Amino acid sequence: MAEATTALVTGGAGLIGSHIVDEALARGWNVRVLDNLEPQTHAEGKPSWIPGDVEFIHGDVRNQEDWDRALNGVDVVFHEAAYGGYMPEIAKFIHVNSYGTALMLETIRNNDLPVRKLVLASSQAVYNEGAYHCDRHGHFYGETRPVSRLAQGDYLMHCPLCGDPARPAPTDEAAPMGGENVYAISKADQERLVISFGRATGLPVTALRHSCTYGPRQSLFNPYTGVIAIFCTRLMNDLPPVVYEDGNQSRDLVFVEDVARANLLVATDDRANGQVMNVGSGKAAGIGALARLLAEKLGKDIEPDIPGEYRPGEMRALISDTSRLGALGFRAQTSLEDGIDRYLAWIQEQGDVGEYFSEAARRLRERQIVKQARSGTRA
Repeated sequence: MAEATTALVTGGAGLIGSHIVDEALARGWNVRVLDNLEPQTHAEGKPSWIPGDVEFIHGDVRNQEDWDRALNGVDVVFHEAAYGGYMPEIAKFIHVNSYGTALMLETIRNNDLPVRKLVLASSQAVYNEGAYHCDRHGHFYGETRPVSRLAQGDYLMHCPLCGDPARPAPTDEAAPMGGENVYAISKADQERLVISFGRATGLPVTALRHSCTYGPRQSLFNPYTGVIAIFCTRLMNDLPPVVYEDGNQSRDLVFVEDVARANLLVATDDRANGQVMNVGSGKAAGIGALARLLAEKLGKDIEPDIPGEYRPGEMRALISDTSRLGALGFRAQTSLEDGIDRYLAWIQEQGDVGEYFSEAARRLRERQIVKQARSGTRA
């Protein structure tokens, strides 16, 4: 009988990582987790959803000894660990995401480890903007909107040829990279490091550009990441969700179990080797409409607060074109409606839910990560 595959899941206590753990165990794999239990995300320590038959290493991707231990005897690596969201730090993003990934690759090379496949959690954040369509001039890739225009309350994406407002279109992997916040920069670093390492060494690698992922186990303590979780914690404390821009910006929201399945798919299909691939639902969800839907489902008669604020470097819209991953047989199976119902059922089992966004928002304003449009008025 062939030996079972051994997988390392970094960040395996987190939202996506823990569901990859479940998928790998369901296939009969041996699983090891490396996670530092970042207090911002895991305020109560090691979560209960980590199975007892998983080898758990409480360690840090910035520590060489932790990598030496975690990578020993591993066949497949799912590198999910990252510092994420719109937090005010700069150096920590680069240290955890960029340096941590470089240290992993160096460990694999220097120790001549027989890793057979590496799957990286990249992000849609690496794109400058989504793709768009102008009725007069056709398809184009958006560029980062100038702060000077956002400051005037003009949040739309305009055609670069005629200036008319354009409508979002599915964004494929050929869209230019170049996200303008430090998280996006660090994710692009990770992706380029892994893909170039694979080309140079022959290690089969795949980078999955995750869309906005949500679902059970999304941290209720981290006020900087996860729009659905943030909105829910506000609503459950009888506070309005705070929506930036005009509320008409949109995102591709994908359920976490679909993302986990995508990770296992590319880990076991050689056609994914050396590629970057979008993972998403392929559908757009308006952020203002999302806030109202969550309020309705939670039985809260609370309208979102739209104060005319914006985040420089933020995308206006992104819908993932998943045809490249679809060619391997992937299709997101969970609708937004069903996914939200499953998430709300989980969150309502968690007891009292705190509200951490208000203090976080104050810090973001102080550091100019969130700014007020001069023409902005409260909705």
